[in-house]
Amino acid sequence: MRYISTRSTSTSRPFCEILLEGLAPDGGLYLPESYPQIGDRLGELHQVWHRDGYAGLGFTLLSEFIDDIPADDLRGICERAWNREVFGTEEVVPVSQLGDGLWITHLSNGPTAAFKDMAMQLLGQLFEYELGRRGRELNILGATSGDTGSAAEYAMRGREHVRVFMLTPAGRMTPFQQAQMFSLDDPSIVNIAVDGVFDDCQDLVKAVSNDLAFKTKHSIGAVNSINWARLVAQVVYYVAAWVQVSERDDQRVSFCVPSGNFGNICAGHVARQMGLPIDRLVLATNENNVLDEFFRTGVYRVRTSAETHETSSPSMDISKASNFERFVFDLLGRDAERTHQLFAEELVREGSFDLSGTPEFQSLAEDFGFLSGSSTHADRVATIREVWEDDQVVVDPHTADGVTVARRALGAGSLEAPVIVLETALPVKFSATITEALGREPEMPAAFSGIMELPRHVVELPKDVSALKELIVDRLAEG
Repeated sequence: MRYISTRSTSTSRPFCEILLEGLAPDGGLYLPESYPQIGDRLGELHQVWHRDGYAGLGFTLLSEFIDDIPADDLRGICERAWNREVFGTEEVVPVSQLGDGLWITHLSNGPTAAFKDMAMQLLGQLFEYELGRRGRELNILGATSGDTGSAAEYAMRGREHVRVFMLTPAGRMTPFQQAQMFSLDDPSIVNIAVDGVFDDCQDLVKAVSNDLAFKTKHSIGAVNSINWARLVAQVVYYVAAWVQVSERDDQRVSFCVPSGNFGNICAGHVARQMGLPIDRLVLATNENNVLDEFFRTGVYRVRTSAETHETSSPSMDISKASNFERFVFDLLGRDAERTHQLFAEELVREGSFDLSGTPEFQSLAEDFGFLSGSSTHADRVATIREVWEDDQVVVDPHTADGVTVARRALGAGSLEAPVIVLETALPVKFSATITEALGREPEMPAAFSGIMELPRHVVELPKDVSALKELIVDRLAEG
């Protein structure tokens, strides 16, 4: 299996090389030359799940994408990443049924109580393995709108050869999310609060990554979902959810996915392209509805920092979706030249592009199964209350966005059951909104007792590339 950039298909590279990179040298994102097909192996995947569990299923699927790690080593990596000790349940990602034909896939049982743990635990194992094999070190530079940062830091801390520089939008995360990250007292973890929104943090990461000389000299790598390894790890839980909900090998299901950066639902797109019987991929956004606008109109218009709303589902307060380029590349028939023109030229110059008049957009829903919708704070609060009253389940605000959009689509007849909503995080991360909806604080898991009172370790920084580079160099010089 070889990998190409969305902006140039002339060069292909093996998995372990792109694992340590993030962005391609031309600024594009990596994708496999072609998607492996599992449509004729669905019965086998059922058997693997029942025999070998989540780690076995993960090994089976990842083996299709990774052929430069020996099979026994890859199996061990999967078993160390995904197990009961790390995620608290034998299933790792159990599912439960709500009313109205909805299911929830519980992805938040990991160390930081968010779905990001599912991929980040694998990434930590992969990084440690490959860096050890090469005798190299890696300085991870990432940006987070809430959950990626803590998941990365908890997955990477204590690992040999790895240091983490994580950018956050100052004051934009919930108090619990800040406490999770900033309470870590580890010399290999550097938390950086940027004076801006998430998109500003993401732009800084991309600017540093696009400086190839700096990136090479200081061994800069990525854990955001621009990293293909992180995204392909998420494909596994789509298959695991389908296995648990489906009653026969050819049963079609739909997924509703809260999404701001398009990474989570992009993994669903990959699973569908591989032949998993997914009927619809329903993208749910909050008031920052850039992606919903595209799927409704064909216009992709990035918002400015001032136009990016601060909402009660803050992990989706994003107006520039990094992974969207991967989907557009596939939408345009893998035309790298057109993709480059849209993202490296037109989007930079105009702040938007319009595909509404193209034949590709006209057949998008039929060819790729996408629907979309958005919700508001009032919708989230009402849905959290209704799900608790009807099913005695407390969902976080992002998952509530997903339930809201899924229910609307079911009610409008544009979606058929079963629909699986992907859980984003445990409610404890969003105490204020849960309290508003239910009149009480969410349950605090024992693992996080006392976290709010711990000392904070964070560096404040302006949204300036030179200042970020200087900080990285200074911290690396300290050893």
